[in-house]
Amino acid sequence: MARARLTRRRLVGLDRSGPPPPQTVAGAPLHPWTLPNAIGFVRLALIPVFLVLALSSGDGRDLAAALIFAGVAGTDYLDGITARITGQYSRLGALLDPLVDRLLVISGVVVAFRFDLLPRWALIVLAARELLMLVLTRIGMRRGMDLKVNMVGRWAVWPTMLSLGLAMITNRWVATGFLYVGVAMTLWATALYFRDGWNAMHQNTQARL
Repeated sequence: MARARLTRRRLVGLDRSGPPPPQTVAGAPLHPWTLPNAIGFVRLALIPVFLVLALSSGDGRDLAAALIFAGVAGTDYLDGITARITGQYSRLGALLDPLVDRLLVISGVVVAFRFDLLPRWALIVLAARELLMLVLTRIGMRRGMDLKVNMVGRWAVWPTMLSLGLAMITNRWVATGFLYVGVAMTLWATALYFRDGWNAMHQNTQARL
């Protein structure tokens, strides 16, 4: 299958038209040893480093921890851009990227909750949503279905990450404002995931009849 022309919009992930690369769909080999996956492995390895530094800081505001959090969050699209430039798509890459993002959010929530940096009720909602998505992804994989990330979910990452990052360096209200925007968008995205999952299950049922 010929690769789609790499336009600027496709490069940065704004244009996701067409089917996903065949190397990323369910049943494809993992192919872990690619440059995009190397970026994902580094991002994943930095999360426990962030947690150790932040949780041992005394107040949750440690510059090194905040910089690591910002680095992992800021490179969210770097592995995807690298895959589109090099053509090194893989099944593992498709699974690893959203996993790292969810683990980073949960880690940031743990720190913010521990040191009361943000409203705890909103942090609980956010953490519960991320854990739910991990469970739903696992259930979908067992049924041979991929949970396709929708655009609302993609955009929700940014206010969410920004709120957690800001809370680690300042106590201004803007961090709380971004958190509320992020929570609202993630709940909206979750509703879309349930709708899409229900439709996919219904189509599979109809196909068996």
